[in-house]
Formats: sequence, C-alpha cells, structure tokens
Amino acid sequence: MQTIATTRNDLALAALRSAMGIIFVIFGQYKVFGIGFTLGGGFQYWVKGFLEGRAYPFMVPVLKGFVLPHAVPIAFLVAYGELAIGLALVLGVWVRQASLFGLVYMLALLFSANYPVASDYPDGRLAFWEYFGAACDHLFPALCFATFAFGRADLALSLMSRFRVRERAGMRSRSNL
Repeated sequence: MQTIATTRNDLALAALRSAMGIIFVIFGQYKVFGIGFTLGGGFQYWVKGFLEGRAYPFMVPVLKGFVLPHAVPIAFLVAYGELAIGLALVLGVWVRQASLFGLVYMLALLFSANYPVASDYPDGRLAFWEYFGAACDHLFPALCFATFAFGRADLALSLMSRFRVRERAGMRSRSNL
C-alpha cells in the first residue's frame, strides 16, 4: 500500500488555499448576510461601472443583454458562490470543483472589469503587457484557482486529508485480520 506523505510544498499550497478561502468567505458572507449587494443594487452598481469602459468589448453585450436583466438572481449566485468557494477551500472539501468554479468566476470578472483603457496611459497606446498589468487583481486569483484545480491542494490541512488517513488506517486494520 502506498502512503501519501505531506511535504513542505503540500503545506505551502494548503496555506495558500486556506488564505484564498478566507478571503472568499469574507467577501461572500457580507454579500449573503447583508442585502446591499443582492437586493440593494450593489451588484448592478458594479456591472454598470464595468460597462463604463472597463469591460472587454466582447463582454459588453453579455453584461447588457443577460447580466443586467437578470441582476438579482445573478447577484445571489455570486454571493452564495463566493461563500461556497471560500468554505470549500478553507475546509479542504471539493477543492477541485470549487477551484474550477472560482477559475471561471475570476475569468468572467477579468473580462468584465479589467480592460485597459488607452486614455489611462500617457501616449494613449496600449502595449501587450499592459493587458496583464490591468488584469492583476483577477488574474492572480485565477492562477491560484487553476493551481488548486489541477494540483493536489487538498493533500494537507483539509477534511479530505483527514478522511484519507482514517480510511487508510481502516484498510490496514482490515487487512491484518
């Protein structure tokens, strides 16, 4: 029987996963337990701000034609989604699934809110690297989610790792019978 040893890398990845989870719990809980974001127009405020020049051109019709007309249900989806992603990451359960949803969410935010505007730059022209500079606030969490989804971010400091240890112990005791 092969055992899985917890390495320093596993612990570092688990710490990053937990930190990202805590951030998402903080952002999700205020949206879920308050009404300002979901029912008070907070979500619509942000989307309208994105439409004032921060959305990538291909996202503008999506934001105008789908997101704004369905703003309240989507606001609840965002609020509960952030909380669920955060709890999954903190607890270390369904990390891969939560990370895939987090990755999709961060990419949606990146393309909705991080289009670099030429007027923000002195010469009015955009270099290729400036698209990445404008996207940092959503790009780095997206990269973390991709790492959690395609790596083994649940090997340490998680409920799933506790279940695996108990399961292996149970299998060993049954094989000794």
